[in-house]
Amino acid sequence: MPPLNLSLEPYSGIFGPEQAAHLVRRTIFSFTQELRNEALALGLQASVDKLLTIEAMPDPPLNYGVVDLAVPIGETWVNAIFEQTGYRRRSMAAWTAEQMARQELNIREKMVLFWHNHFPIADINDPHFIYKYSDTLRQYALGNFRDLTKAITIDPTMLRYLNGNSNTRNAPNENYARELLELFTIGKGPIAGPGDYTNYTEEDIKEIARILTGWRDVGYLGRQQQQPGSIFIAARHDQGSKQLSHRFDNIIINNMGENEYAHLIDIIFSKDEVARYICRKLYRWFVYYDISTDIESNIIDPLAQTLVSNDYNILPVLRQLLSSEHFFDSELMGCQIKNPYEFIIPIFTTFKANSPSQLNNQYAFYNVIFNAAVLLDMTYYGIPQVAGWKAYYQEPVYNRYWINNVTLGIRTSAVDIVMLTGIRAGDERILPDLLGFIDSLSNPSDPNKLIEDTANLIFTNGITTDQINFFKEALIPGLPDFEWTVEYNNYLADPNDELLRLSILLKLSTLFRKMLNSPDYHLQ
Repeated sequence: MPPLNLSLEPYSGIFGPEQAAHLVRRTIFSFTQELRNEALALGLQASVDKLLTIEAMPDPPLNYGVVDLAVPIGETWVNAIFEQTGYRRRSMAAWTAEQMARQELNIREKMVLFWHNHFPIADINDPHFIYKYSDTLRQYALGNFRDLTKAITIDPTMLRYLNGNSNTRNAPNENYARELLELFTIGKGPIAGPGDYTNYTEEDIKEIARILTGWRDVGYLGRQQQQPGSIFIAARHDQGSKQLSHRFDNIIINNMGENEYAHLIDIIFSKDEVARYICRKLYRWFVYYDISTDIESNIIDPLAQTLVSNDYNILPVLRQLLSSEHFFDSELMGCQIKNPYEFIIPIFTTFKANSPSQLNNQYAFYNVIFNAAVLLDMTYYGIPQVAGWKAYYQEPVYNRYWINNVTLGIRTSAVDIVMLTGIRAGDERILPDLLGFIDSLSNPSDPNKLIEDTANLIFTNGITTDQINFFKEALIPGLPDFEWTVEYNNYLADPNDELLRLSILLKLSTLFRKMLNSPDYHLQ
């Protein structure tokens, strides 16, 4: 393996189809030929500019067709009185998957999932709370990390998840205080002594728990018919002085009431290790899990300096990383195993699946995607550990966690179902448009070019001649190339011949199933 390019200088090499595809795959879920070509036409800097554009917030989830006395069909339930949880939770799930499947050159949804993994929640049964939490992540997705940390600290969903709502002066609860330091901001660091983790101490956790007392959520499951929110109750707050350890310069914090938590976060963010900690997580999300000492000094440290000098605004860091020589090093292309959404969504978008025409069918379809990801061990709004999904932190396995005997079989079955029968969404069936897909390729009548062009879209590192011959056996087993050429051209001459059309579709679905079930498709 040649040495990696360890430069964060702007990429100066060729920005061709391979580089454009790499940029799109790593930053959005719904890879398509059109998005790759758009990035290619724009060029690197204009593509990064478009990816990092802060868009208007999406319309909220809707009542997609259920009798709800508080919400007419086609209108949103997010500000309505609490009534039904079941369909609203399904609505929230489908709406979330729909946002990820948007075919636009914009990084926001990839960052929303990043922040969800960073500030995880689980076991929250109120869809109104989940929407509010999701809305917070989306608002700050490309914004200021420190401000997001302040917002999430008193977010009602997080207060419930990590017991901040039961943290009072008479019964301090250390759950959120511990995770705020260990997982959300500065990280542990090597153990320096009893109760001393280099970046903070056990005493800091105790004092921070006192600082965070007094907050509670309101409106959970429609109690008192209130909207989800957070309130500060001074009588529940520890009004005494709190002293942090030498790791935070022995700072004493006197009572600041409802502003005390924000002052604390400012103190934590005064330490540059916060920037290094979050930049490592961004690197593992967008580049690779292995952070060597060389990458730490040449990539992580400069990114952290960029973050600090920009007052913890995330955008400049993303721009620097995604535009860099390092990001486009050929050794770093195809080194990630796709997470479930990165695996599922492009099967539909790349192969031009039809979109459901009715609202209830749209929500049914996106619920299928959401639930498929659950089967593949990625439950949105239900992360199993407070540290996030193991694929993004658990060494030495990291993203290889996504593939095991169970999930590999489910991935294979998902490909087969989509390619053979499509997905039932209400009274519609969502199928890839295989004929429309190959019509967009350079020369679909040539089986070699058909396979090569497809591979350049769904595989990261192209395809070899031996692989082309291997996959060609699925298209025209044991037959010469011209057999495909003749049959496909006959179809073009008479597209109304149903038997001929079905024969072509069967051959294509067999080919694409074999390609999508190969190891290459699982990588990006």
